[in-house]
Amino acid sequence: MNTLTEQWMRAPAATIYPLAAEVERWPEILPHYRWVRLLERSGNRKLVDMAASRDGIPVSWQALQTLYPDTPRIEFRHVRGVTRGMEVAWTFRPLDGGTLVRIEHRLDLRWPLIGPWAAEHVIGPQFVEPIARRTLRRIKRLAEART
Repeated sequence: MNTLTEQWMRAPAATIYPLAAEVERWPEILPHYRWVRLLERSGNRKLVDMAASRDGIPVSWQALQTLYPDTPRIEFRHVRGVTRGMEVAWTFRPLDGGTLVRIEHRLDLRWPLIGPWAAEHVIGPQFVEPIARRTLRRIKRLAEART
C-alpha cells in the first residue's frame, strides 16, 4: 500500500514544521487525535504511543519518529499495532509563495492471504488517507492563522 496525501499551505515551512514535529501536542491541536504519549526520546528520535479516531472508530499504534529540521523532513516507522512496519514521510516544499506538505505512507502488510488486500482496500483508503487528510487540513488552518 502506498498513499500520498498533500496540502498546499499559505505559510512557510518554518511555521508548519513545528506543528507537525511536536507530536506530543497533537491531541491539543488535532481534535481527531485521542492521545500521543512520549515513551522515549534520544536526540532527534522519539518513540511515541499514538491514538486517533476515524469518524468514531478508534485506532492506535506505536511509532518511532525521526526529525530532520534542516531538510525539513519528518519520518515515522510504526513499530507496534496493525500498521507495524508502515513507513511515513512528511516533506515540505516551497511552492507558489507557500509550502506543499506531503505525507507519504508505505505499508507492506505481510499477513497470510489477506495482507496486501487489507492494506490496499481497508487500511489505506478507510483509515490512513482520511486521518492524514484531516491532519493536513487542520495544520493548514493553524499555520495560516499564524502567518
